[in-house]
Amino acid sequence: MGAGHVPGIKKYWEADIDIERLNQIPPKGKLSGILKWIIPLGILVLFVWGFYHGGTHAGTDMITWWVMANGILAGLGAIIALAHPFTILSSILAAPLTSLNPMIAAGWVSGLVEAFLRKPKVRDFENLSNDILSIKGFWRNKITHILLVVVFTNVGSSIGTFVAIPLMVKVL
Repeated sequence: MGAGHVPGIKKYWEADIDIERLNQIPPKGKLSGILKWIIPLGILVLFVWGFYHGGTHAGTDMITWWVMANGILAGLGAIIALAHPFTILSSILAAPLTSLNPMIAAGWVSGLVEAFLRKPKVRDFENLSNDILSIKGFWRNKITHILLVVVFTNVGSSIGTFVAIPLMVKVL
């Protein structure tokens, strides 16, 4: 243990601690449940606002910006992760929709497609503890490679969301 932990350990060494309380997960606050829906709801309101105030042309342009920014940047993330071409396509198609739903992410979709197309072998599991120690091994191992696909696709999709919003507002 580190020297910085010793005073805290000594302080609580003889104290009565309610172990049962430590094993309980605190209930989620209502605010966290609401916050995850604010951005998607705001984007949908922005679409409606665009159609209402800017007409069909503006609304269509806003949807086009949304689909392009999310799809292209999620696909770019999958490309950076050296994903299978079908995985790249799935990330491009999934990102505009999954970005509006906080319950699923584009990376999860592309990760599942990658796992289906490039199934990990037993040796990937056997080599996992060694492969995670190097960058080359991390990219070579099919298990960790799937994780890279998930992460890079999600990062691309997230960036796409924040790139698309100003472009959509600019249409108005």
